[in-house]
This record gives sequence, structure tokens and C-alpha cells, in this order.
Amino acid sequence: MNFKIQESKTKLRGGYYTPEPVAGFLSRWVLHKKPSNILEPSCGDGVFVKAMHGLHRHKLAFTGVELLEAEAEKAKQAAVNNKLLKTNIINTDFLEWALEQIGSGVKYDACVGNPPYIRYQYLEEKDQLLSARIFGMYELPFTKHTNSWVPFVIASIALLNPGGRFAMVIPSELLHVLHATSLRKFLLTECYRILVLDPNELLFDEALQGTVLLMIEKKDSPKQVSQGVAVVSAPNNDFLGEDPEPFFQDAIYTSGDVLNGKWMKVLLAPNELTVFEAARKLNSISRFVDIASVDVGIVTGANKFFLVDNATVKKYALTRFAHPMFGRSDHCPGIIYDSSVHENNQERGLPTNFLKFGNTPLENMSKKAQEYIRMGEEQELHKRYKCRIRTPWYSVPSIYSTQIGMLKRSHNYPRLILNTADAYTTDTAYRIRPINDISAPNFVFNFINSLTALSAELEGRHYGGGVLELVPSEIEKLLVPKLNHTVDDINGLNIKICSNMSADELLSGQDAVVLKKAGLSKNDRVVLHQAYQKIRNRRHRLVVDTPEE
Repeated sequence: MNFKIQESKTKLRGGYYTPEPVAGFLSRWVLHKKPSNILEPSCGDGVFVKAMHGLHRHKLAFTGVELLEAEAEKAKQAAVNNKLLKTNIINTDFLEWALEQIGSGVKYDACVGNPPYIRYQYLEEKDQLLSARIFGMYELPFTKHTNSWVPFVIASIALLNPGGRFAMVIPSELLHVLHATSLRKFLLTECYRILVLDPNELLFDEALQGTVLLMIEKKDSPKQVSQGVAVVSAPNNDFLGEDPEPFFQDAIYTSGDVLNGKWMKVLLAPNELTVFEAARKLNSISRFVDIASVDVGIVTGANKFFLVDNATVKKYALTRFAHPMFGRSDHCPGIIYDSSVHENNQERGLPTNFLKFGNTPLENMSKKAQEYIRMGEEQELHKRYKCRIRTPWYSVPSIYSTQIGMLKRSHNYPRLILNTADAYTTDTAYRIRPINDISAPNFVFNFINSLTALSAELEGRHYGGGVLELVPSEIEKLLVPKLNHTVDDINGLNIKICSNMSADELLSGQDAVVLKKAGLSKNDRVVLHQAYQKIRNRRHRLVVDTPEE
């Protein structure tokens, strides 16, 4: 977990300023309808004010809101040379200001900008409460996992006139994170067309996360039926020099059940979506939740203290408390965690021991073990929340192992781990139990295929660096073939994964076994694999040449 004190000032205030070409592109688009007034919720040093210069020939009122006084002054200066732009830069908190404006019925023809990206736990208490009020005003379910950009977008859309245009730089997680569920629902209710322009290149190097350009036209009336969402990919940022209007008008918008929950299915081509939905209905394909349960790993509250290498065990005489464990990708080279893998990890000096002290009184431990416990207290580990609510603080609850483990994060595709070493897993992994008549080895083997990998891309979420992460509620929705195989099959697959076979070669080979047996044709298997490749490469931000027809 990252703590507030460890983060940079830029990250804490969410201040990733908009590059001029991006501001120009979005400004040209909203100005296409010749608005009389424009709102910018977080105007920073005035890059959008500058972008307006020379793009309009009519008088235009521009209202910018900026929390930092020094930045607000810069924004005011940015408008000096634009005689057609009447600026009103307000030095205040946008959410507080927006609530007042919404209450008094103030509206704008257009809204542009780049809202701050700040995690909820990093927000000041006042802004946390304001965020909750924005959600409550529109009866949207609120979560403390939200990010500051979400209430900024909700408030901005609320301040738009019917038919007004909204253009902002937004994290690409808009499409998939759970905390944006309420926002996605709100946008579909309020907006006529929603275009997500998806650049392959990062717009903000410092932010280390993908961003998209969200371009929205609000409904003319509540009765107008939404055309839905379109996602248009751009291999590079050259599009920023083009006319933005054709992107919006020519996009193919999708509506209906595809937009329930996450919007990741919009990334699929029509034939890919057809094959995926047909595969879902096969008797040989199950949802994860129907064949297995998933539970978080052991929550220690201080992993570095409870997970140690052999040298630490020896130094502090902790052998009686040490038990085998895994919890990171470098612990698991394949899909089988057995005694040989564990011993190899020990030889590499990895933290392969989980310290299970239980309720052992301190006085019943050796002097060396007591020294280790006191060392943890000197680091004030016993004052951490998860530790201080336990008695004694070093007694970790819910310690058990399962036949199958699953790492929380993955790079190319998620794996299940057959845990024949009966090792423990921490909260960096999940504990999996088959609950139907499928064996653990077969479940682990069946999990590696393009259909399951694609469903993981559609259900999971990703952050900076392109890592795929799945939480239990998302894992439960994954599609997994339910088939029987031999022990030799899983051993052979384990060898292939350990040999670092490429993800595409491995999954294609598995498809020819698992998905073929599940009843999918060769053409369908190819379609599913290509769909998986496309969305995985998007997550990795890779440019792939499109094969000639």
C-alpha cells in the first residue's frame, strides 16, 4: 500500500498539466458549435485559455476555476492577448463552487479541461465530503475508492446546457475501474453520444498511466435516446493535428447490454463480440463462481515482518514458526508450486517463510525470537491498524492453505497455481477452492486459454505499467472451460510456462487443446485469440501492425 506521506506533491494535487496540442484539439471540437460560454473546472496555468486564442471569431465568455492562487493568476494572464475572450478566473475549490452553481441553475454551453487525478484517501476531508455530496445529488452509489476526477466529471456534466459539449483528458481507467461504475451509468443517462479517443502513446509521462480524450454531447432533452459509446484508437498522437469533428461524427456508437457495468466490450469488433458471447453460452464453459470459490490470502498487516528468508529464520531461531509460502510472480515460474520450486526459492534467498506465531506468549519464545518480536515493535508495527486490533499483535488470523492459489496481478495473462507444497499465500494472492466436480489439476490446466484470458482483460483493471489486476468479484465472472485432462497434460504445460514460451504461442497451443475440446471451431479460436491480443496490447500500450486482408 502507498501512504500519503510517500507520494510526490504533484501526485497529491493531481497536477498533470495538459500538453498544448491536446488542449488545442479539444478546444477546436467544443468551439465547432460556437458556444457563448465555456467552463473549465481546473484551469491550472491557463493552457486551455491560451488554446482558445485564434480559434474563435465571436465573443466568448470563459469561466475557469482553480484552487491554487498562483496558478489562477497565470490563467488570468494567459487571456490578455485574446480580445474576444472574456475571462472570469475564480480562485476556489471547484466542487464546492459547482454545488452552489448547480443549486442556482447556472449552465454552460461547453466544458473543457483536465481534472485532478487524486485518490480518495489522499483528498482533504472537506473534499471527500464534497465528493460524496456530488454523488448524492444524483442518487449515485458512492465508494471511498473513487478518484477526484470522477466527481469533477459528474459536476461538469451537470453544469452543461442541453446539447452542450464536454471535452476532457481522463484516465483510461474510465472504461474498467469499479469506482467509475456510477459515473458510467450517469453518462449514459445524461449524454447523447460518448466518444472515447484512445491514444496508444502516453499523454503524460509523469503520470505513468494511460489517458483518453473523453468527448461528449449532452442530450437535448431527457427523452432523447442515447446512441451510446464509441472507442476510437489512435496508434500515435498525430491525430492531434487533425480536425476533431469527423472523429466524433464518424464514430460507430454502441448501446445496449454491452454497456452494463464496464465498457471494455466496446473495444471488441462486432465479430469478436459475437464469438465471445456464443462461447459464453456453451455447456462446456462455466463462470468461475460456478465451479470455484475465491478468497483473499492471509492479511498480515506487515508482510515484510511475517514473510522472511531462510537467513532471517536462522538468525532469530524462528524454525518452529516458519511455514512455506508464496505470493509473488518470481516465486512461481510455472503453474505448479511444489517442494522443488520452494527449495529453489529458498536457495535464491527469497522470502519463502511465513511466520505463524499464533497466540504463543512472548515469554515462551526463545530469546532470539523475542528479539525479533521486539524489533517489530521498535518499527511500530504493533501500532498499524491490522496489527493493533489483534491480541497479541503478532497473531495473524485466518491462516490456511488451499490446493490452488492465484496471483493478484499478472503481465500477459492470469494463472492459477497448483499448490502441491501446501504453502500459504498472503494478500498478494488469492486462495481458490474448486466447489464442483472438477479436480484442482484440471481446473488449473483449463484456466490457460484465450477465452479465459480475454474475459480477464474485459473484467479486470490495469494501472501504470500495464499490469492486469483482478479482485474477487471480477474473478468470479471469468469464463473457464470445464473439462478433464491427464496429469501429463498439466506437467507439460508447466514445463512450457517455465521455459518462458511466448504468451501468444502458449495460448494458441492451449486453445487447440482446451477450446477445441470445449466445442469452438478453429476460426472462433483464432478470433478469440486476436481479440485477447488486441486488448492486452492496448493495456501494454504496444503498436501492432494489422495483417493485410
